[in-house]
Amino acid sequence: MPHTVVILAYPGCQLLDVSGPWQVFASANDLSGRELYRLHLAADAPGSVATNGGLPLLADTAWSDLASLGPLDTLLVAGGRGIVTQRQRPALLAALRDQARQVRRLGSICTGAFLLADAGLLDGHQATTHWRHCTELASEYPKIRVVPDALYVESAGRFTSAGVTAGIDLALSLLEADHGSTLAGQVARELVLFLRRPGGQSQFSEVLRSQNRAQGALRKLLDRLHADPGAPHRLEGMAESIGVTPRHLSRLFRQQLATTPGAYLTRLRLEQARLALVASERSPPLEPLARQWRLGGAEQLRRLFQRHYGISPSLYYQRFGPKGPVATATATTPRLSNDG
Repeated sequence: MPHTVVILAYPGCQLLDVSGPWQVFASANDLSGRELYRLHLAADAPGSVATNGGLPLLADTAWSDLASLGPLDTLLVAGGRGIVTQRQRPALLAALRDQARQVRRLGSICTGAFLLADAGLLDGHQATTHWRHCTELASEYPKIRVVPDALYVESAGRFTSAGVTAGIDLALSLLEADHGSTLAGQVARELVLFLRRPGGQSQFSEVLRSQNRAQGALRKLLDRLHADPGAPHRLEGMAESIGVTPRHLSRLFRQQLATTPGAYLTRLRLEQARLALVASERSPPLEPLARQWRLGGAEQLRRLFQRHYGISPSLYYQRFGPKGPVATATATTPRLSNDG
């Protein structure tokens, strides 16, 4: 029998939170030549739903009438700025609690995790959300064990994912669990995606946070560092490139990024080493990897991994490498904004 998958939408939801996972399941149907997934979009009522980008979606089911669809296999809640209003609706929260008692898999994309949290459905579970809101989720819901660097997390039938495109990563993992890696790999190739994207969401948050916070000449310098982190960047050369003294450059880093030029460059290079590690078919030797990214030697690279990621390079590779587990690909923070 096909898996019945329902995605919950609402005014102001993030379009890609809905369309991304939907396309993964739809492509599985197309490529297999069978109806593996029966897809439904639920909202307040059947009809048009305006997303936060203005493009409407067409819901076929009211969330109050989900029982008419028969047993649900998977229910996913989209994120987006409209989630703030949805969190204030007791009837919707009660409906989610009712579905949680029957659905096999209950999950969320991005800030949709807050709706599940409001319903008490993530208490005692591990969960994640968009990197911008992880601290907020942990603060508001101390019973949830927030995993800030996760792309997605599975915890006893609860599935949560990070921002926007991470919903696609989550859907691919659900497809692989249902129908194996061959079909999931075919879908990933068809959609031009990683089956298991390397790294966690901190690879995005660190870059985005720094580039967004930096201003003027420092912003231009960061663009150059990110473009070629393995180059022999020296303090004097970096300062000269933007027309300041080394002392003033250090002051700019402290004022705008709360770090030093050396520490920032080390973290940037460590991110590149991490990506190279998980992209390798076999665990690469650490010594040449450390030399490639100017991180000293193998022992220093091990210490940096432990300090920044809380895990050794070898264990990180086992968990996130090409043959690692797919279920927990596993980086604060205004109030909920426009993030999916």
